[in-house]
Amino acid sequence: MRERLSRLLGATLIGAIVVSLGGCAWAERAANEPALTSATTPIYATDEIAASVDAVPQRTVKPLPASRLASGLIPPTNRWFSGLVFGEPSMPVFPLPLSFQLTDDGMDFGLPTISTSPAAIMGGFSAAVSVDVGAQEHEVIAYDTATVTVAQLSGGAEIGRTVIARGSPFVTFSASRDTTVRFGSAFSPVEDSVAFATVDSVEYGLVSDAPLATDSGSVTLSGGESATWFAVPQGGNRDELATAAGNRLTGTSVSYALADGTASTALTYNLEAAGPTLVAVMPHQSSTDADCTHGTYESIYGELQLCRAETLSWTVPRLEPSGTLALDSLESEDRERLLRQLEADALSTPAFPADTYFGGKALYRSANLLSIARELGADDVAASLEDRLIREINSWMEPDGCETRDARCFVYDRDARGLVGLQPSFGSDEFNDHHFHYGYLLYAAAVVAAGRDEVTEKWAPVMNLVAADLATSGSSEYFPERRVFDAYAGHSWASGTAPFRDGNNQESSSEAVTAWNGLALWAEVSDQPALLTEATWMLSAEAASAREYWTDFPLDSPVYSGFDHTVTSLVWGGKRDYATWFSAEPSAMLGILVLPMSPVSGYLAGDSDRIQANVAEAAPAGFDVLFGDYLLMYSALAGADAAAAARDAVPALPESRIDDGNSRTYLLAWILSR
Repeated sequence: MRERLSRLLGATLIGAIVVSLGGCAWAERAANEPALTSATTPIYATDEIAASVDAVPQRTVKPLPASRLASGLIPPTNRWFSGLVFGEPSMPVFPLPLSFQLTDDGMDFGLPTISTSPAAIMGGFSAAVSVDVGAQEHEVIAYDTATVTVAQLSGGAEIGRTVIARGSPFVTFSASRDTTVRFGSAFSPVEDSVAFATVDSVEYGLVSDAPLATDSGSVTLSGGESATWFAVPQGGNRDELATAAGNRLTGTSVSYALADGTASTALTYNLEAAGPTLVAVMPHQSSTDADCTHGTYESIYGELQLCRAETLSWTVPRLEPSGTLALDSLESEDRERLLRQLEADALSTPAFPADTYFGGKALYRSANLLSIARELGADDVAASLEDRLIREINSWMEPDGCETRDARCFVYDRDARGLVGLQPSFGSDEFNDHHFHYGYLLYAAAVVAAGRDEVTEKWAPVMNLVAADLATSGSSEYFPERRVFDAYAGHSWASGTAPFRDGNNQESSSEAVTAWNGLALWAEVSDQPALLTEATWMLSAEAASAREYWTDFPLDSPVYSGFDHTVTSLVWGGKRDYATWFSAEPSAMLGILVLPMSPVSGYLAGDSDRIQANVAEAAPAGFDVLFGDYLLMYSALAGADAAAAARDAVPALPESRIDDGNSRTYLLAWILSR
């Protein structure tokens, strides 16, 4: 285990998303590794994690809002549909290609109208089709990887159930008893069970088990009968969609695999009868081999192709986790300069903050100093840093720590089914940003514990709970499955309850990548191969989506016509903004997408012209700006000349521009490793 970890922590990033790993045996293992599917592999299932959960205090720090959730279901925080469950009233959600919202008596849905302005790409909720089923209340009774099933109730009795899914152009209502379903727009039948209506220049179809009258504004379904609506895509065949609508969706499941150079995702759509359905494919899924000749939909992400598939599969470049930089070939002058800076930064390390975010960032900062000290053979500095880090992380890893203090410890919220660190920050007690916070802690623990089995074993009970909060897979009564990660979108969602009309959102795509890197490193040091596979898959997927939708999208795509910027710093279900939650500074827009420039951040490389354009927009007058340290590091990805210029600019960067999760040592080492 120690030897494997040393190789993993010796990974060297080169190129855009391709990595070359230090340590030949690990590189050979990665190159020759067979595809490892994980459709059914349980990770942190109930029997594995129960004792650790019972060992930490049970406490609700902040109750979740009232929800439309059936008893016994784990609250779906950090999901694309969280606003549907927790919002008051129920918020719109964006399964794509449709938007969808529950109403007092039923539901509204429709294709968003896409509009682009200089600072935003808008695709908000559309109530093109209104459906009244006589509901008085709604309750989510099931959800899985991509599907949500909502029961419509009246007087506490079930009227019927509605199913929506990521990527599906279909909305299905199945009656549980005889029910008259009324439509806001009249659908004109073309045969007894198929009708169409045009709303705002979009054609919508309806397929019903019950006969439809001419210019039907309603249909009466008997118990067990269904009606399915759909939007006809541009260039699509409405009869083909009507046929597909008759084979109704019952659920979805995901599997994933790692192979030489790729990470793949397979999203299976389970239907009433065997056979394919029609699925909208996002731009990052373009490698799919599905038949995608069935029309297109506009979206805030660009054109969505409609494909025929039962299982939608795609690949992205495989990104290997890493906890070190490549410093073995430094020139002696650079090495001595780095050693001097290391000694200064190690001595000036401030006290560690007590909250989960800034405390985690501080641990990450010191862990990177420790990693550099080890690489450079600065044994005394390494020993001092290691001792201090172990003492600090020991505090976080005391299972009953929150019995006697209100900081640097964890409690388990049995109502919300999650681990909450004290002190919370940025709404982490309502499950905002857990992957951002916990990723730093996982990373630091893995770097410190490398080659220290006794430390790993001591920390494992609590650290595995931290990991389980983010990465549980399979049946568990304690945590949701992969709390924040959306397999269809390939990225995470940051808001716990998403009380927004534009859906859920994520700002710091780079901290999401850092989270899965930290998770993978912890999986390796603690010898959890299934978790390592899962974490590497999420790491690879998140990095690919981060580039596709946050930092490197194709500016010549029609959806960006009229958008005046080269990044979208805040991505929602229903819009993409040139904005942040905390600052209007241009440097913040790019800075939040690249910090903390961890050892895997070479995935941000690629088109040097695009990197230079991103930097020029963020810091036109130089790097004496908010997040100037991270922008300087990012600029070094534009090529050898850019890296040399960045190296020469390090001494002049004001100390006030070194972020609390960074150090001048790591800043310089990262640039030199380019």
